[in-house]
Amino acid sequence: MVKFFNMMKLYKERLLSDAQLKRLGEHQYSCQSVSILDKLLQPYWNWLTSKVPIWLAPNLITILGLIVNIVTALILIWYSPDAKKEAPRWACGLCGFGLFVYQSLDAIDGKQARRTGTANPLGELFDHGCDSISTVFVALSACIAVQLGYYPGWMFFQCFCAMTLFYCAHWQTYVSGTLRFGRIDVTEAQYTIMAILLLSTIFGPSIWSTKVFGLTFRWCQVISTAFYVGFFQLFYTLYEHLKRGGCGKNGSTVAGTSVLSPVIPFSMVLVPAFIIYQKSPQHVYEEHPALYILAFGLVAAKVTNRLVVAHMTKSEMDYMDWSLLGPTMLFLNQYFNTFVKEHYILWLCMLWVVVDLLRYCYQICTEICEYLRVELFRIPYPGGPQRFFPAVVTVPTEKNGKSEKKIHLSDGEDVVPLLQNEEHS
Repeated sequence: MVKFFNMMKLYKERLLSDAQLKRLGEHQYSCQSVSILDKLLQPYWNWLTSKVPIWLAPNLITILGLIVNIVTALILIWYSPDAKKEAPRWACGLCGFGLFVYQSLDAIDGKQARRTGTANPLGELFDHGCDSISTVFVALSACIAVQLGYYPGWMFFQCFCAMTLFYCAHWQTYVSGTLRFGRIDVTEAQYTIMAILLLSTIFGPSIWSTKVFGLTFRWCQVISTAFYVGFFQLFYTLYEHLKRGGCGKNGSTVAGTSVLSPVIPFSMVLVPAFIIYQKSPQHVYEEHPALYILAFGLVAAKVTNRLVVAHMTKSEMDYMDWSLLGPTMLFLNQYFNTFVKEHYILWLCMLWVVVDLLRYCYQICTEICEYLRVELFRIPYPGGPQRFFPAVVTVPTEKNGKSEKKIHLSDGEDVVPLLQNEEHS
């Protein structure tokens, strides 16, 4: 498939230049976290890591968790594609379980990498890439669990707010060079959604349609309001970083570009999504909210992945992307008075975005694997001491790196004891 696209001249034969690959190889993970749950869950995550076979590759752990997350979310979406129909309770419970599995495996992939000595920049990129895709499915499943389809505006805001929050977190990283997590952040949000899915499993999704103490507001709207708080909290944090300037020359980003430059690529996703939703004569979003959010959400995931790559390679982020062809088809169809049913164009957009995202991920991972001389889903010498890449590694002592230390490793040095003493260091 990649060769086909290259023959059609739709894509570059190489996505990363030699200079970008060199900078990526020199990249060191920098993270700060004051998350409440991350600290409390450390014993569980350390125990779970100790039960993982030593031969299991960290990236394989990540992708298995994502597959479980997507499959269980798709089952819930299947039963309520309009987010109005009451989904079976067991589907809500299964989706909650899938999110728990993903969250747990996502928390231990880095620990497994340090345990086996296979930590490298590809693992960080792969982890963030899976998170960007998971965010779309998690946000959508939360909306379906509370039947938010009856309030399409609220549902639109909640889902796209989740995607924007994730993008802004990496925008801040692109500016400051350090990924930062607050006291109430991604782990807390994931467990909150698990709780929502659990309540929907016990009482049924219709419980969220009841009024709050006899007021005009319903519980599903109260849940959505929480996203406003998270959005403004992160927006304020981002504003503070932008005001101080970036870590690059003259207050620029890590790539030496303007700190405001990342707003343009993501705006090219959000703005068309909102305009098409508002101007649709066939009410394509209201009639097919799940499909609409998945299509635009995967475009947002692709753009977020490109931002992560730009940060790790310290390079400028291109504004245009082939994934935007999908939304462009919807926009042009509306411009020419919808000569094709918007539902059909939306499906075509969805298929295009999925193929484009998979192609991009495959090519990026292949190029990095070839440069670092590593395998994506296999450990070359399972059970034996491995080598870190690069030689100096910044090791977070918690899942999201609340505290860190740099470790200089010689060839063949085993790092299994690091996991055992991690929470005490």
